[in-house]
Amino acid sequence: MEPLTWLYVGGAVLLLFGASIFVHEYGHYWMARRRRMIVLGFAIGFGPKIFSWFRDGIEWSVRWIPAGGFVKLPQMITSEAIEGKASGDIPPASPWSRILVALAGPVMNLIFALAIACVIWVIGLPILVNPPVIGPVDATSTEGKLGVRGGDRIVEVNGHRVNSWQDINLEVITALTNVVPVTVERGGQRITFQLPTKRSEALGLKWLDLEPQERPIIGLVQPGMPAEKVGLKTGDKFLSFDGVYVLNQEHLSEVINKGQGRPCEVVVERDGKKLEFTVTPVFDAEAKRGRIGVGFAGGHYEVQRPGPNPIEQFSKVLNLMGKTFSALFHSKETGVTAKDMSGPVGILGKLAVDVNTDYRLALDFMVMLNINLALLNLLPLPVLDGGHILMALYELITRRRVGVRFQEVVTTGFAVLLISFMLYVTFYDIRRASLFGQLLRQKNVIEHPVATPEKASPTPP
Repeated sequence: MEPLTWLYVGGAVLLLFGASIFVHEYGHYWMARRRRMIVLGFAIGFGPKIFSWFRDGIEWSVRWIPAGGFVKLPQMITSEAIEGKASGDIPPASPWSRILVALAGPVMNLIFALAIACVIWVIGLPILVNPPVIGPVDATSTEGKLGVRGGDRIVEVNGHRVNSWQDINLEVITALTNVVPVTVERGGQRITFQLPTKRSEALGLKWLDLEPQERPIIGLVQPGMPAEKVGLKTGDKFLSFDGVYVLNQEHLSEVINKGQGRPCEVVVERDGKKLEFTVTPVFDAEAKRGRIGVGFAGGHYEVQRPGPNPIEQFSKVLNLMGKTFSALFHSKETGVTAKDMSGPVGILGKLAVDVNTDYRLALDFMVMLNINLALLNLLPLPVLDGGHILMALYELITRRRVGVRFQEVVTTGFAVLLISFMLYVTFYDIRRASLFGQLLRQKNVIEHPVATPEKASPTPP
């Protein structure tokens, strides 16, 4: 990427991630002020301070570790591992005040997510175009012997409807068996196959040994190569090459290689029109194959406008969270473990990829991030908001307060465990950093479909 692009992506990522932390902590701060509680500090990030200032007796700071933030409230039970020691002997707040303050952070994240979801509903959302159609199938493979054919459209996996290869991968990964029922549609009929899964050696996750049928789209055109000379452009979608119907990138590469040294007819789709060209593949000595000088787009998106409504967006996130927790709970069957989760590094990497592709994808991820922040913070664990609520409810019900020293020790202990867990997932995030680098470098195509695409006649080369 160009330096200015890096600056844009980096700035946008820090702004979006920081906004999610800020609204959460501001919820705590705002409610604490409403309940007339003492506020000593407001921090974005953890660890050493980058800069800080005092206003109205409150220390405001931005810190080096972008893994969250905190509002220092000595009348709540604080964690010395994160917030430092509270000074003085300050009487605790009432249980109701502590409950309201703890709830305010997650509620602000949900309000923020709802606001972003409404914006997406209005401006639209790029949707990855990858219909669940199977590409070439080797007749000698297990799938081929079972009767699976190229061109079959997958409609159900493990009893759940699927509309894309992302849906297929999610259902396979979270399935509790190594053999998954897959229903395909062929010639108006539905056929169900029991397909074995394979495990990725690198990730340990399950997948189907099937390739998608996807029309290759040009992501870049190399100067001086045959593709540029005949007029092929970025965004062109290959339909056929040398009279052969193109199934996917690998298939196209094979067809191009076979056509080296002779003129080949190429049919592409551009802005809803079919165009014809004649191109002669040249032999690439380094790659040892025929080439025309194009790079394929990493992803092909079409903008859905209006975008999904907020209910659809929230439902999608909750469904994904449910499947994730189920997969973690049944890790022996699914292969999904804590190392597959993302910490701050993974979140920042995903945001960077989305910002670089299209800002609306980053907004969509922000909806998921803020819903996750809200619900995970409500888990009844010390150091999280849910832990504060649980202790306050215990005091309301029993009329007895849990010992302050006990709460401090438990909260600090859980804070250390949380930090250790964050370091653990960050280690695996860093190991996956090369993947984010590849995704940042790849070219994506964003299309804005028109209501009535113009019918086109082929144009001469």
